Amino acid sequence: MSDTNTQISDLINELEWRGLLKDCTDKDGLRKHLESGTRKIYAGFDPTADSLTIGNLVPIMLLAHVKRAGHTPIVVMGGGTGLIGDPSGKSAERQLNTAETIDNFINKQRPIFSSVLGDEGKDFLLKNNHDWLSKISFIEALRDIGKHFSVNMMMQKESVKERLNNREQGISYTEFSYMILQSYDFSYLYEHEDITVQLGGSDQFGNIVAGSDLIRRQAVLNEDEPAKTFGLTAPLVSKADGGKFGKTEKGAIWLTANRTSPYAYYQFWLNSSDEDAKNWIKVFTFLPQDEVEGLIARHGENPGKRELQRTLAQEATMILHGKAEMENAEAAGKALFSGDISSLDATTMLEVFASVPTTEHAKADLADGVDMIEMLKGSNLASSNREAREFLNEGSVSINGTKITIDTKLTQADLLHGQFIAIRRGKKKWHMTKWA
Repeated sequence: MSDTNTQISDLINELEWRGLLKDCTDKDGLRKHLESGTRKIYAGFDPTADSLTIGNLVPIMLLAHVKRAGHTPIVVMGGGTGLIGDPSGKSAERQLNTAETIDNFINKQRPIFSSVLGDEGKDFLLKNNHDWLSKISFIEALRDIGKHFSVNMMMQKESVKERLNNREQGISYTEFSYMILQSYDFSYLYEHEDITVQLGGSDQFGNIVAGSDLIRRQAVLNEDEPAKTFGLTAPLVSKADGGKFGKTEKGAIWLTANRTSPYAYYQFWLNSSDEDAKNWIKVFTFLPQDEVEGLIARHGENPGKRELQRTLAQEATMILHGKAEMENAEAAGKALFSGDISSLDATTMLEVFASVPTTEHAKADLADGVDMIEMLKGSNLASSNREAREFLNEGSVSINGTKITIDTKLTQADLLHGQFIAIRRGKKKWHMTKWA
């Protein structure tokens, strides 16, 4: 099992090997800066929903490596900037949320960081930029911050330029000003918390550089010592086939169990392609280099065993949801494959069979027993009476994992959790029946 507490000697080397370093304002300078003392390093997260998606996991993993290198990771929640909205990656204006909604989102997201980074206050610090942004007057923002920004430069930002060129959408002054607020975050944290490094995805590099530049300009204006600040970004994760990372037929992969269950999360990693698994096992686990390289080599010799994908699924699920939930998710997958599903709890059963054809029936019908020939036809597991008899006589039909015969009838004794009966024909054809 990989461990976030395992120490690493060189943060830059570790991130480069894992494919987690794309842009850096001064790589050699940052390396020396990290070697010369314990540093405070932050990444920002805007609370636009009650959970974060798997794409947000990359900067959280960056912070985990910061901790492993002996530095202090800082999570900055955008209680202030979240009221405005980052235009990056958006083709239209965001819907503005209330302060109460944003606070609720922050509280719902907090456990995600603890899952990966450890105990808040001990293993990492969490700050809310509303605490300082809400104290700035409009005059102060224009005079003390806006003065240092060139509109010409801001208009060159890709997300701004794209919206300006699209006359139907355009961009409001509110979202146009987002860069100023994010830059001020870095400036405030540098001045008041001695935070010297900002991390983020590659789409945030312009904002990060703008923050460092603001700190430098303010130092010159105040005739202070030249500021030592650095920015580092990770590439946006993609799929080898060009598909959208973290998107499935059911939608986005979320980082909280109420949005994406541990079982679905485990299955997402397990179903990754060979090429994706080779990259993702470096990004989304803490496994050391020699172990990863050994896994990739063994996978090359026997890809059908899917040891690489299974290890990725185990490690990634364990990091976010813990060992017990990972083992439950793994057991659920094995139960579905073997057909022995009687050990699954009701919640897991619903999740496992979420994509399986389902029909609803009256529980009262079970009192006299339900004929399996009719049930197979009604569930489209057989097209005719003759075909249903063949399947039953061949022993290719099972109920809740137990093979049945042509004489078997469904009764209340077959109900799992008082309401489910799962029928399987062959190895892969499932049908779930719900009885109420």
